Amino acid sequence: MSANAPARRHRPSTGPGQTSSMSAPEQPVPDSRGRSTTPKTIDPVEAVRKRGVLAWALWDWGSAAFNAVVTTFVFSTFLASQMFVDPAIVAAANGDAKDPALVAALAGNASLIGWALTIAGVLIALLAPVLGQRSDGSGRRKLWLGINTGVVVLAMAAMVFVVGAPEYLILGATLLAVGNIFFEFAGVNYNAMLVQVSTKENMGRVSGFGWGMGYVGGIVLLVILLVGFIGLISSPGPLGVTTEGGLHIRLAVLASAAWFAIFAIPVLLRVPEIPARARQNKVGFFRSYAILGGTIAKLWQGNRQVLMFLVASAVFRDGLAGVFTFGAIIAAQVFGFSSSQVLYFAVAANVVAGISTMLAGRLDDAFGPKRVIMVSLIGLVLAGTAVLFIGDGQMGFWIAGLLLCMFVGPVQSASRSMLARITPVGREGEIFGLYATTGRAVSFLAPGLFALFVGLTGDTRLGILGIVLVLLAGLLLMLPVKAKQAVIE
Repeated sequence: MSANAPARRHRPSTGPGQTSSMSAPEQPVPDSRGRSTTPKTIDPVEAVRKRGVLAWALWDWGSAAFNAVVTTFVFSTFLASQMFVDPAIVAAANGDAKDPALVAALAGNASLIGWALTIAGVLIALLAPVLGQRSDGSGRRKLWLGINTGVVVLAMAAMVFVVGAPEYLILGATLLAVGNIFFEFAGVNYNAMLVQVSTKENMGRVSGFGWGMGYVGGIVLLVILLVGFIGLISSPGPLGVTTEGGLHIRLAVLASAAWFAIFAIPVLLRVPEIPARARQNKVGFFRSYAILGGTIAKLWQGNRQVLMFLVASAVFRDGLAGVFTFGAIIAAQVFGFSSSQVLYFAVAANVVAGISTMLAGRLDDAFGPKRVIMVSLIGLVLAGTAVLFIGDGQMGFWIAGLLLCMFVGPVQSASRSMLARITPVGREGEIFGLYATTGRAVSFLAPGLFALFVGLTGDTRLGILGIVLVLLAGLLLMLPVKAKQAVIE
């Protein structure tokens, strides 16, 4: 999936010391046999873009530290474990995982995590439009990517202080929410960079390469954590980390924070910054919402397909977030997966997701991103529904869970590709900021429905029903969307 990206039609201005590839034509020169030949012109913009693809994708590779380790397989599972239940309830259960009091306590913890993420979603919806819009055209896209990524890394590092005890549950849920907020802000700038490292012809492959790198990075990191901290071969692992108070998990997350920080550096160094331009939106905080309203009005007049896609993707992306966040919780509480078993599943899940996402990137370029999105959403709805009917056997979850993972990556990659394709030239930051805004404007749906179904029934398994309903709603909203590029004057 490394992209050979030819120069885009709209070239960034050349910087100091650079010469434009549009200079006078090369004069013929004789070769070693005296024949007249014209030397091959090397476009510096094209060369920079090719080098930038890998640097850009390494941020996705590093982001697995947050996506896979924190929100999906390790830290969220840690928070959902019996360590955060009243010791008296755990003792009374006497090892019976089906004890009613223990089940109710675990469900209560899962519900609390769900509400914390719901609050995070509301805050993102309120702040993302202003932050995304005000950074557009500033020439500081990389700066804000670095700042927001740095806050995520700090939140992850702080998770080392979340001891496995009931009184630390709120701290853990809060750090999880903070990480989600700033990870979404960082994603606005990162996704907007897709047009800086790709063209319309290979955008699907480049986007798929980035997502695929994320999954491969997840595999590598999870294996390192399994062997070094969790104790895959022996317990304790070769580093001698004990499990008391969840120390092995906490240090694994700390190592993951360092992983993310390291692999976030290349994109900040190798991908050229967007040129600053005269800004018309340098206004106050509340005035920014009026500017945003004007953008939406122009989209409504110029191409409503963009708005329709933003609404549809907002809904189904929230369903995808629910799969990531609550999948490991369901595996642990419903199917009895231990922390190590969750990580084994995580490695397999990342292998499946990485392969399917890179393949889907080629299908994206060949058949269009909408077809990839529709087929994947149908697969997600069917696989998610199957979780309700597979009993308590772990093998059933392995099958249904891996099917879910096979479709999750392609939806994410194709969504990013589709929006980049239909975004007006030069408005990527603004539109991707709106992409984050609309996505988080409904980001309370999956966590809220998960928490509601779990709270009403006391059964963590039924939380998947809320997630499936959100995915189905996104699928239905996507049906009338057409991939047409918007025009905003």
